[in-house]
Amino acid sequence: MKLEQGFIQVYTGNGKGKTTAAFGLALRAAGREMMVCMIQFMKGGVPSGEHLAAPMLAPYLTVIRTGREGRVNRENPDPEDVRLAQEALLLAKKTLAGGEYDLVILDEINGAAAWGLIPVDEVISLMKSKPFNLELVLTGRNAHERIIAAADLVTEMVEVKHYFKAGVPARLGIEK
Repeated sequence: MKLEQGFIQVYTGNGKGKTTAAFGLALRAAGREMMVCMIQFMKGGVPSGEHLAAPMLAPYLTVIRTGREGRVNRENPDPEDVRLAQEALLLAKKTLAGGEYDLVILDEINGAAAWGLIPVDEVISLMKSKPFNLELVLTGRNAHERIIAAADLVTEMVEVKHYFKAGVPARLGIEK
């Protein structure tokens, strides 16, 4: 199934649920036998539940994890983190141009741009290169105002209350 017209969606904000919402959309699209590719920036560590479930939706869902294990230093990113994010951006450009997918999700690309791992100008260029009938989703905190302006739909996840602040660690199957 091909889309008549694809749009650009941005999921941003400090609240929980950006990647989860993107996976929900991927599940919906895969259920309609659409081809989905999610490229995850800065998520090269231990697999979470969604990574373990993704092969069950093959061949409709492909998840490509990039980056190193551990967190990126936002104030002073390691050159290796910059290199890996730029490689992921190149992969995203090739994926958009390849014509194989109906939905492409660039998970945490907003954070990668906000922390200086990839230039905002290149993200905007990527958005402009989106084929007409492809849906593109960009997730992550701190979406740049230019990315927001270039999108067709923007959802901001706002944290109102979170049990992490009470000391509850990330739980298998819920947060990871």
